[in-house]
Parts: sequence; structure tokens; C-alpha cells
Amino acid sequence: MNPTPTPPKPATLSGTVALGDLVVQRLGFGAMRITGSGVWGPPEDRPEALRVLRRAVDLGVTFIDTANSYGPHISETLIAEALAPYPSELVIGTKGGFERPGPGQWRTNGRPEHLRAELEGSLRRLKLERIDLYQLHRIDPAVPEDDQFGVLQTFQREGKIRHIGLSEVSVDQVTRARRSFPVVSVQNRYNVVDRQAEDVVSYCDREGIAFIPWYPLLVGKVGETSSALATLAAGHGVSPMQMALAWLLARSPVMLPIPGTSRVNHLEENVAAAAIRVSAAEFAGLG
Repeated sequence: MNPTPTPPKPATLSGTVALGDLVVQRLGFGAMRITGSGVWGPPEDRPEALRVLRRAVDLGVTFIDTANSYGPHISETLIAEALAPYPSELVIGTKGGFERPGPGQWRTNGRPEHLRAELEGSLRRLKLERIDLYQLHRIDPAVPEDDQFGVLQTFQREGKIRHIGLSEVSVDQVTRARRSFPVVSVQNRYNVVDRQAEDVVSYCDREGIAFIPWYPLLVGKVGETSSALATLAAGHGVSPMQMALAWLLARSPVMLPIPGTSRVNHLEENVAAAAIRVSAAEFAGLG
């Protein structure tokens, strides 16, 4: 009698994308929302936040996105507590380049000395000797780009980061950065109803750079802003949030959505979107 095959983990149905020489499932997890209100302080339900992180890995998620500024420091600390020592297939990406004066407040700081202090702190909190993906959270207009790009090169040469990505950038900025180092990922705001970064997505698609859309679900309100999305979701028997994620996955093979949540039930619903298939006609119908 043959044993019953083990069903695939849900996140693996999303397919894979490359981050340099690393390959991850195309549906990841964003760890901003496992912090407190205003992305400040500890989460309201700490045990649930830890369960979310562990459940994400159980579901086949192999990429977790975080940042020094989430909490600040809280998200990275919880990730290490829940998951270290990390499974060999898990890639942790973190970011530096912000100061956090208080809840809901974000101040860009791309000075090399600030970026180094943030990187060293991230390594300690994540309990890593090298961070697989380190993204510049913002290019600071008050600091020469060459200074910011140069210190990232230094971190890479020192063996403290493996790959480099950028966040909230234009095509021109990515092109300039690539003169200093390979850019393996770009993380811009993008979703089915907010496509201001369309040219950046298309650029990443052509160049084979992973595109990580943040705010993919409009904090769960995407179904309220697109009646066409809600109608399509109803036809598939899924939620508008799940359809919004399926649309992102259908948009480009380099798309790497990272929906975040602080609840296991929401996490499971998001990851289930990996199984939804959007036809070419359905994709076109959403504009």
C-alpha cells in the first residue's frame, strides 16, 4: 500500500523568485504589524505575534520582511525569539535608514554612521552573523547618494550583508545604485488600486529584480475601493484581500507580496491566496 502523499505547504503554490543567489516562495510575510499601534512598542498580544511567525514558516513561507524601525527593534527581536535558530530555507530581510521619534513618526536618516549603527543592532537582535537581504529603507535626500551606496558596499565587503535592496525608489535611482552594487530587490508601495510604481514594476520585471509591494491590501480595505475586485473575488468564492494578492502574483513573476498581520487566522487566509489562479481575461478586467 502506497503512503498518502503529503500535500504541499500552501505558500509553495505561489511559485518562487530569486533574491540574488537565494530562492524564496513568492508569497512572503511582512513583520511590521506584529508591533504596537503606530508601529511603536510591543504588540498587544505578544504570544499571538510569536504564533504568527511560527505559523508562517509552517505554511511554507520562506521570506520574512522586517526593519530596524518596526517597533523600533520590536519586530526583529520577536522574529529571533520565535524562529532562531532559523530553518536553512528561511530568508530574513531587514531595512535601515529611518529614525523613529515616536508612534507613527518616521524620519529619514541615511548618514553612513547611522546606517552602520542600525545594521549592527539588527545583527544582534536577529541573532545573525550576516543578513541575507539588507534594504535601504529610503534614500536620504540630505545625504549624498554615493555615501549611502558606498557604506552598503562596505557592509557587503565586510560580510555583514549578503544582498542589497532598495525601498521607495524610482527607476533612475535603481539604475544609479546598480553602478555601485547589484540590486536584488525593490520594495515600493503598490497594489491593485495604487499603481504609481507601475514603471518600477515593469523595470524590475525586465531586469529580473524581485519587486516587494508594500501596503498590498490597503490595511484590509482593498475590497472597499474596487468593486471590480470584489466582484471577481465573489466569483472565485474568495475574499477581496485574497484576490488582491492573487492579482499581484499574476502581475509579474518577480512579484513578492508580503502581506502582514498580527493574527494567525488572517495569516492563513492570506497564504491561501497562493492557490488562486487569475486568468488573462480576469487580469485584464481589473485594468
